[in-house]
Amino acid sequence: MKPFRNLKVSSLLTEELGKMLSRDFNFEGALVTVMSIDVDTDLLHARVKLGIIPYEKSLEVFKVISKSASDIRFKLLRKINIKPMPFLKFEIEEETKKDTTE
Repeated sequence: MKPFRNLKVSSLLTEELGKMLSRDFNFEGALVTVMSIDVDTDLLHARVKLGIIPYEKSLEVFKVISKSASDIRFKLLRKINIKPMPFLKFEIEEETKKDTTE
């Protein structure tokens, strides 16, 4: 069972990152959602699972988000103001891949 702080940080990051992706980025012809965020127990790292539709655009969207990961982290730190702010590692959710291939 995860500690309450990890769950709270995960919830806050999911909410704010979702808002940021829809507000600050323009992914032409693609829908990007934050599926889940898993925060480590030491709060230093977080795995962000993204759902990208259509799956064919996922690689280019993933590259844009990965390049701006440090900027995203800085903006989240200013918005949420938690210490330590976890380093974000982005991944593509496998469920979106399965849904588009069926």
